[in-house]
Amino acid sequence: MANPVLVDVLRGGQVESRHRGSLAVVDAEGGLVLGLGDIEARVYPRSAVKALQALPLIESGAADKYGLSEAELALACASHGGEPLHAQTALAMVMKAGRSLDTFECGAHWPMTPHVARELAKSATPTALHNNCSGKHAGFICASCAMDEDPKGYVGAGHQVQREVRAAMEQMTGAELTPDFCGTDGCSIPTFGLPLKALALGFARFATGHTLAPQRAEATMRLRRAVAHHPFMVAGTGRFDTDVMQVLGERAFVKLGAEGVYCAALPEQGYGIAIKCDDGAERAGEMMMAAVLAKFLPLNTAEAAALEARLYPKLVNWNGIEVGQIRAAGALAF
Repeated sequence: MANPVLVDVLRGGQVESRHRGSLAVVDAEGGLVLGLGDIEARVYPRSAVKALQALPLIESGAADKYGLSEAELALACASHGGEPLHAQTALAMVMKAGRSLDTFECGAHWPMTPHVARELAKSATPTALHNNCSGKHAGFICASCAMDEDPKGYVGAGHQVQREVRAAMEQMTGAELTPDFCGTDGCSIPTFGLPLKALALGFARFATGHTLAPQRAEATMRLRRAVAHHPFMVAGTGRFDTDVMQVLGERAFVKLGAEGVYCAALPEQGYGIAIKCDDGAERAGEMMMAAVLAKFLPLNTAEAAALEARLYPKLVNWNGIEVGQIRAAGALAF
């Protein structure tokens, strides 16, 4: 059966487009709080799980050995917009481990933030530092060095750092990551498919530390705190993740993936959230996440006002005229 319609896009008061999807909200015991659509089908979480992939950075001792700051730990969880501070911080991380730009294996692309890309184009071309995953890769490089492993080839499934990442992912989510559902991410590391319900469990554990060994629970807390204190590093100017976490702080960790995947952790409630928009639309994934946050997180007046544009997004044309809106639909229209 098809997944339900969860997002409507309106123009002139009429539905112009619809997005189908699925989502799971799970508590730290693995209990299903909310399930819509097929939450057992495997999806590629892509960048939505960068915080889980960053656990070996702390558990290997690299974060302490190299004196990584909270801002640098936040960048290790990021899909950043390639703004100057993002690129500078990624380079600073690997330099602390005695490495250089040449060590990165993520490839280069223009900054994801359009005005930043235009500014860079005036005088330079992009490097791996502008790749939205450069913070994650800086973390992999630092972890490799702290484990006395040559970072060369660290993107390969057989490299020690990727074996540690895979083990952490399996323990957090309770799902086996199998070679028969494994692809290659945009930044060249392996990406494994797993069910939304398992993804949500991983983020419930990330939110609470429940069932985790003390070292891992401490690592999750450090990463949550780092991101809450430095939300700019996770995405950047005008982007959903940064905007939401600037307002909510440690109350919510939210992370964009790719192709309509979104994950979140709500420490106060002890919930993990995993979302997949069937057609991969980022706008629909953001709307789905906004609706779930609004349902499960009590917002005070100031928080609601600050997040209004994200909770009730409007469509505006090139003349600044409001022409429509994006809204939660069906079972998601709480």
